[in-house]
Amino acid sequence: MRTRLITFVTGAVLLAAAGTANLTTPTPAHAADCAGAQVVTNGGFESGGSPWSASSGVITSGGGQAPHAGGAFAWLDGYGSSHTDSLSQTVSLPAGCGNATLTYWLHIDTAETTTSVAYDKLTAKIGSTTLATYSNLDAKAGYLQKTFDVSAFAGQSVSLSFSGVEDSGLQTSFVLDDLALNVSGGGTTPPDPPTDPTRTPAAPAYTVNLTSDASGATWTGHESVSFTNASPTPLTEVYLRLWDNYHGSCPSTPITATNVTGGSAAPLSVSCTALKVTLPAPLGQGRSATVGFDLGIVVPSGADRFGHDGAFNFLGNALPVLAVRDAAGWHLDPYTNNGESFYSLASDFDVTLDHPDGLLVPATGTSVDTPGTAGRTVTRATAAKVRDFAWAAGPFSKISGTSPGGVKVNVYAVSGISSADSQSMLTTAESALDAHAQRFGAYPYTEADAVLDNNFWFGGMEYPGFVLDLVSTTALTHEFGHQWFYGIVGDDEYNSPWLDEAFTDYATDLALGKTGSGCWNSVSWASSAEKISNSMAYWDAHSSRYSTVVYGYGKCALHDLRRLIGDGAMTKLLHDYAQAHWYGVSTTAEFKAAAQAATGTDLTSFWTQHRIDG
Repeated sequence: MRTRLITFVTGAVLLAAAGTANLTTPTPAHAADCAGAQVVTNGGFESGGSPWSASSGVITSGGGQAPHAGGAFAWLDGYGSSHTDSLSQTVSLPAGCGNATLTYWLHIDTAETTTSVAYDKLTAKIGSTTLATYSNLDAKAGYLQKTFDVSAFAGQSVSLSFSGVEDSGLQTSFVLDDLALNVSGGGTTPPDPPTDPTRTPAAPAYTVNLTSDASGATWTGHESVSFTNASPTPLTEVYLRLWDNYHGSCPSTPITATNVTGGSAAPLSVSCTALKVTLPAPLGQGRSATVGFDLGIVVPSGADRFGHDGAFNFLGNALPVLAVRDAAGWHLDPYTNNGESFYSLASDFDVTLDHPDGLLVPATGTSVDTPGTAGRTVTRATAAKVRDFAWAAGPFSKISGTSPGGVKVNVYAVSGISSADSQSMLTTAESALDAHAQRFGAYPYTEADAVLDNNFWFGGMEYPGFVLDLVSTTALTHEFGHQWFYGIVGDDEYNSPWLDEAFTDYATDLALGKTGSGCWNSVSWASSAEKISNSMAYWDAHSSRYSTVVYGYGKCALHDLRRLIGDGAMTKLLHDYAQAHWYGVSTTAEFKAAAQAATGTDLTSFWTQHRIDG
């Protein structure tokens, strides 16, 4: 089968005589040490070929292609015959600069007519790390800007390279222009959410007003969300994920969104969990819009992350949230009950919940109660830079405390949980939050809520500043670890579940003083296709292996990495990685690149041995 592929890799490499990559450990970044700079030379190709190394004819100014700006550009392939082109430059990232962003503009056109086969390929790399792969299937009119966080390579000499491979059939042209690698200071204060043109709609801000019935199981009201298009590709539509409609029988659903404003609603899709809203006009880069709708929620029976256990209601994933469009397109993955499907960008929530006085309503964010109409209380919960919002409603008992690190912690318990157990879990929560904060960065929110019910079949479930849990020290330490891995450092939970579950289980071990010794005593891979980095599509088809491999083998792999590169290097790697992706999105490729930059040992065989692809 003919295949064309382009890969972009960032890696800081100094090649040894034998060809082995020797990576130096980056110097800690401090904002005061860094003068912001752009370190790619001649990124627009206006000064000829220097200092680029390129195949003959790649750097040009004509021949049927146009530049993004100026007069010159780099044109790889486009011959319509078997051909390989290359383009590379070595750049140096200052050691004191903790933030580094690589951007380039790419235009792909093709004479191929297939919609399913990648005949021609372009690969973009830094060092030996592939950041992206493109093919004739990615052809579009005009240029698109691509953006990558390469902060892990501060203090490194980085080989930036592109390789285009064309088969013997019809032509595909890969045209690059205006490459830049901007570095800036990176102190201890976490940065604002990165604006990544390939991840949009960006900076969502949700405003919600809901009123409950007497039991707290039925809620009605209104939700609106404002957002900005961060991508150079216009937004013609957005998708809302009504995740909890998985718990109903489509089209009879527990979550309803009606009377949509700000666009035209299509029928529900993806088993009634996705609502497409076509915008009135294409939304250009940097432009903002708002979509609103009337919202109805009916909580089903069951001690679940969305369900009620008697008088106690749990509303995880009940608010519709925006889907993400990135380089892979719209993420409209199905709901999984085996793990999580959720992928969202850091958002702001302002949620007002009107409920009977007899119900306590723990929620994501900071809550303030005020009197409502007779017999009712209005709880207003606000949260900044979180990925979701969850709450509960019921006649809970409540105790509160403050961790030594200054985080307010509330423990809510259903009937049947003893006061001693609640107190024990409060102590656990305070200890866990401080332990995780010390390793990965200060907890950025003002409070955290733990809601306890020993009937939860799933053990525990994480939401920003709000967790559902059994009375279990290990489980609660794990769920609060998710405040960092999934919450602060986001990921695509459907396609890369190990990035939150394995990292959180590793963090749980560290918080509880476990070293991971004997991790692999009972290892047994079910097949050659079984990998730590597999998606939920694989694990839903092999559900009995999900926990063993993603949680167990995943954390063991991280313990092995620590033993290989050293405790100090691993501690610094995870702290700096969390800081570099604070409120952003982590990928497997980015973590592998950061790990490689933290050690002089070539990790290629490590990833293969531990079955971590990406």
